Amino acid sequence: MPTFQYLIITILSIHFLLGLVTKFLNLRAMSPYLPDEFKDTYDQEKYTQSQNYLKDNTRFSLISESFSFICTVIFLLFILKPLYQMINPWTANLILQAMFYLGSLALVSLILDLPFSYYRTFIIEEKYGFNKTSLKTFILDRVKGLILGGIIGSLILGALLYFFINTGLWAWVYCWIFFFALQLILQYLIPTYILPLFNKFTPLPEGELRSEIETYSLQQKFELNGIFTMDGSKRSTKANAFFTGFGKMRRIVLFDTLIKNQTNHELVAILAHEMGHCQLKHIQKSLISSFFVSGLTFFFMSFILNSSVIYTDFGLTEPVIYLGLIFFSLLFSPLSLILSLLGNCKSRKHEFEADAYSAKTYGQPEALISALKKLSVDNLSNLTPHSLVVFLEYSHPPVLLRIEALRNKAS
Repeated sequence: MPTFQYLIITILSIHFLLGLVTKFLNLRAMSPYLPDEFKDTYDQEKYTQSQNYLKDNTRFSLISESFSFICTVIFLLFILKPLYQMINPWTANLILQAMFYLGSLALVSLILDLPFSYYRTFIIEEKYGFNKTSLKTFILDRVKGLILGGIIGSLILGALLYFFINTGLWAWVYCWIFFFALQLILQYLIPTYILPLFNKFTPLPEGELRSEIETYSLQQKFELNGIFTMDGSKRSTKANAFFTGFGKMRRIVLFDTLIKNQTNHELVAILAHEMGHCQLKHIQKSLISSFFVSGLTFFFMSFILNSSVIYTDFGLTEPVIYLGLIFFSLLFSPLSLILSLLGNCKSRKHEFEADAYSAKTYGQPEALISALKKLSVDNLSNLTPHSLVVFLEYSHPPVLLRIEALRNKAS
């Protein structure tokens, strides 16, 4: 097997095996004993249900990830070159070739994923009482996602290929600037135009909850464009809240399922946490980090796309830039993992800081603790994840650590 074929298959195999190990350790870390902190919130039957939910999801992800790993290896060894040879005669335009080639891969990937998505939604989520998605909504979500992904993906792909074909050694710099500008534009477009394609956003009606939120916002000198509820119950009983947009487009969004299950004090404590991310400049810091990470990514990409050896190892007689993008995505994954670890570590730190901000400025740490506990129960969260899984995958600290930190702050 040629060097780069061997290297890419090895990277894929290590990543797959690492996933197997972390899943096994996570299952081993489960404790049959309900943590004392949750004895006033969980009952033993519900706690056992949360562990069964973790087991079912783990088994399912093992099957889906194994299938994905096998399909990727088969594609690299037996399909990548023949598909190129089939599409290449259709047009001499490299950008159109790329649209046909990568578009067909995206479509096949979507089709192959459909049975897994269906099973996850209508079997596992249904079994544990989470699923509220109708078959019509399920299909429409995928159609909308395909159209939206095709539009945005084509724009990004066309720009990347244009710069790498026409701007020589500085192509990665043009791509870097373009990508970051697009990222800023999407920060505006996503809450305003894209999310409403999938969910209905309604201004929070006048009442005690809205008054409490507005009073707290004024105290913190935090300007909001709006406070909205989202029809999360259209798809799931799981609850959440999030902050979106920046500048004058800042919005707080509450799932209707969250409003249903939390008291007003708990909801304001959650929103204080979300506001904390903005007030502590976590969003700006994340954008700055993203700016430098994307620069590093495109710099590395320029080496891969211009390396003729990689193409030769896959039986190609000349470099094909859009195939180079596939090689890049696989060869970059070890560095991507390291960057992800650093990003998750920073994110967990930010979550602790936002919790502390909520407790300090709203003055009700027990309300936030109660809200976190309810969310954990409502979402059947794993209370005792293995430390390696937390280190590798968690962008939020485990709930017991968050509660411990809040109690320490309060004392």
